[in-house]
Amino acid sequence: MKATRILTLTSVFVLVAASMSAQDTVTMNLKECMRYAVEHSTKVRIQEADNRDAQIDRRDAILAAFTPQVSGSTYAYSNFGRSIDPETNTYIRTTSFHNGYSLSAGMYLFNGFQAVNNLKITKTAQLMGLTQAQQLEDQICLATMEAYCNVLYYTELEKALQNQVATAENAVQRAERQEQLGQKSRADVVQMQADLADRRYQLTTCRNNLANAFITLKDVMFWPIDEPLKIDESFVGLSHRGSRTDESEEISQLLSFAQTNTPSILLAEGKMKNARLSLKTARWQLLPTLALYGGWSSSYFTYPGMEGYVPTPYFDQIKNNGGEYIQLSLSIPIFDRLSAHSNIAKKKNAYERAQAEYEQTLQTVEAEVRRAVADRDGTADALLQAEARASLQQEAYTLNAKQFEQGLISSIEYQTASNNYLNALAEQLNAKLQYFIKNSVVTFYGGTPYIQQ
Repeated sequence: MKATRILTLTSVFVLVAASMSAQDTVTMNLKECMRYAVEHSTKVRIQEADNRDAQIDRRDAILAAFTPQVSGSTYAYSNFGRSIDPETNTYIRTTSFHNGYSLSAGMYLFNGFQAVNNLKITKTAQLMGLTQAQQLEDQICLATMEAYCNVLYYTELEKALQNQVATAENAVQRAERQEQLGQKSRADVVQMQADLADRRYQLTTCRNNLANAFITLKDVMFWPIDEPLKIDESFVGLSHRGSRTDESEEISQLLSFAQTNTPSILLAEGKMKNARLSLKTARWQLLPTLALYGGWSSSYFTYPGMEGYVPTPYFDQIKNNGGEYIQLSLSIPIFDRLSAHSNIAKKKNAYERAQAEYEQTLQTVEAEVRRAVADRDGTADALLQAEARASLQQEAYTLNAKQFEQGLISSIEYQTASNNYLNALAEQLNAKLQYFIKNSVVTFYGGTPYIQQ
């Protein structure tokens, strides 16, 4: 009796927790899903770390171009054997203590414009990092949109199949009663039961696909897989068809914008610019380099334990032993086993590869823009046909259902009409979602990011 009460209370707590969890589940629309996916993406975090590295490289290039390299050193040691007396320059065998300091600085006055080119390279790399971040966000948003639409598709298909199952169950019950009254044969009843089994199987398959679609959406969003996710299903009713414009003019406008603003083209262009700067730097390395150095050094010594020895005070020695120097260094390359020429050849090949990749990217983006417009127009026409077909199939299904109830058509004809209507609904929903995705891609190439549409 006690165990039964414990189990009952446990069940109550589970039900209450489940209801609270269901109430706490927030319904998210497409933009909220995109925003969540971008904010929680590990790929975005990795790219942000790369962008911070690019900022550090930019800072280092600025410091290398305009500031000298400064270093300092010190030493202290005791000598217990034979050594040279710094005052008399003669050998002595007395324990001595030495302490020294030095400070030096140097910078290149001319090194083949390497510092200037590095400034330009790091600036371009920093901009490329921002472009890569935007490209990554666009890819995540598009993947989220596709996964979101898949969830919507199977959600609406599940509703349609549930209605079909309910209708098939009523039809089986009606057929069984008509069989008892002698109005239907056993074959008709079995056929209706087989149709109900098919509908239930399709519903089960749809629910499995819906569960997989939710897992895919959670994975794209980096949403915890074991936590519930509820999306706004009203989105499926929105229409995004607009008036047709002149296709050639629209493509021309899209290409004009895409060729100067698409992230993939900007990245290829930045890579080509940096390759050209690297080639220039490599060629300038054949010239001499000029550098300026300067420094200061001083030292202190004493003979601890020597009887009668009075050392010069510490600060007086540091002042008296101090020395400065300035040096102008000219380095002329004569023979480096052709390493400079090999480097030039490699940089030239890298620049040619970057040029080819840039041209290929332009070609790819142009093909993508034209394909996106063609796909959008094609799916728009398909959507119109799918809507007209679904409307006609719905009317045909309604008429066949009435005729079947009156015994005017066979169960096979009724099942055929039911299947046609279900397929028409599924294709209409798919066409609507496909048109939305294709139209969003065209809008993206026109300059509006996915998350702002």
